[in-house]
This record gives sequence, C-alpha cells and structure tokens, in this order.
Amino acid sequence: MKQFFYYNWQVREEWFEWAKQVSAEDLLKQRVGGFNNILHTLLHIVVVEFDWINDLLGGEVIEFQLEDYQTIDDVINLHQHWHPMIRNFVENWTDNLSDKQLVIEEGKRVFSYGEVMKHVIVHEIHHIGQLSIWARELGLSPVQANYIGRGLS
Repeated sequence: MKQFFYYNWQVREEWFEWAKQVSAEDLLKQRVGGFNNILHTLLHIVVVEFDWINDLLGGEVIEFQLEDYQTIDDVINLHQHWHPMIRNFVENWTDNLSDKQLVIEEGKRVFSYGEVMKHVIVHEIHHIGQLSIWARELGLSPVQANYIGRGLS
C-alpha cells in the first residue's frame, strides 16, 4: 500500500511543477468534471488525503475556505504543511491496521482503515486522469502517470 502513496506523491509533485507553467487564469478556468478547475482539483486532492488520514488519527476537523487558495503556491504550501503528518502515518502503516474500524457521523458510517487507505489512493488516481484531459485541452503534455520506471517496487 505504501508504494501507491509514494506513487501518488511523486505524481502530485510533478503536477505541482506542471501547474507552475500555466497561467492563473487557466488554472482557475471553469471546466467540466473534477472540482471545476485545475487549481481546486489539486487542492481537493490534498484536502481529501488530509481529511481521511486525519480521521484515522482521530484529529480535529479542520475547516478552510476555498477562496483562500487562488494560486498553485497556496496549494503547495498547504500540502507541505500537512504532508509530514500524513507521510509519518503512511510510513508507519502495518497490515494489522487494515481491519481497525473508523466510525464517523456518530456511528452512521463505519469503514475499515484499509478501505479508507485504498480509497485515498484511488481518489487521487481518478483526479490525475481528469487533470490529464485538461492538460491536453490546453495543448500541453500531461504528467506521465506510469507506475513503471518510478523505482517504487
């Protein structure tokens, strides 16, 4: 499981670098799918990962305002702020945590930790596909999404 988080983080960093070459106007342009634009889809990826891992750690809910994130540097800074905590959790993951139960919404929803971790991985990969389509719409090459050749196995 850890290798797929490492994969997502590598690809995310490459998307951050890719986004630095794109105008603020193009990053915020309304699009079909995702979180409606490139910038906020990248932000959504960061926030969803944090929210789920934070839930697994029993952390407090953090509220934020979408309009506070208007540049790629804003998104990168948030990622860098949260990433050490997330990385520590992932690096200390053991398979015996997979069946542990996460109870949310006062018991209305129960998920296994393993299910949550797999959801976080797949969620980001889903949005990477959307970003790739939008990159092509801008006439730019998307970030290479291949797992092979990243030295993760």
